[in-house]
Amino acid sequence: MNPVSQALILAGALLAMLAGVGLLRFSTPYARFHAAGKASPIAFLLVGAGASIELGVAATAQLVVAGVALVITLPAATHLLFRATHRTLAAPHLRQDALAYAESVASEHERQRADAPAADPDAAPRPTANTERPG
Repeated sequence: MNPVSQALILAGALLAMLAGVGLLRFSTPYARFHAAGKASPIAFLLVGAGASIELGVAATAQLVVAGVALVITLPAATHLLFRATHRTLAAPHLRQDALAYAESVASEHERQRADAPAADPDAAPRPTANTERPG
């Protein structure tokens, strides 16, 4: 095995292990997401670079596609996890942003609208017992 590929794979494995330790040791969910979201793609890219040296052109192309997909999708996924955690976790050191308030008001409005009886706008008004057709 090539010493360069060995060094890259070992560096990626150590970085992944360090991210795992960060997931266990950090106290807040935000710090845990940060450890996993920053270190895991870099670790994958290091291991992928080391493996691509050893595996050849076809495997390198597959690793490049996987690496590009990871680098493109992981920031959005991590952002969504941060956002969901921010919306559901009450933390004293974080303020509630205006968007979260607006979304809670909108969801309450939707819930009230769903609970109200649905009126059919195309239905003709029904005659009551006191109204008779003049005839």
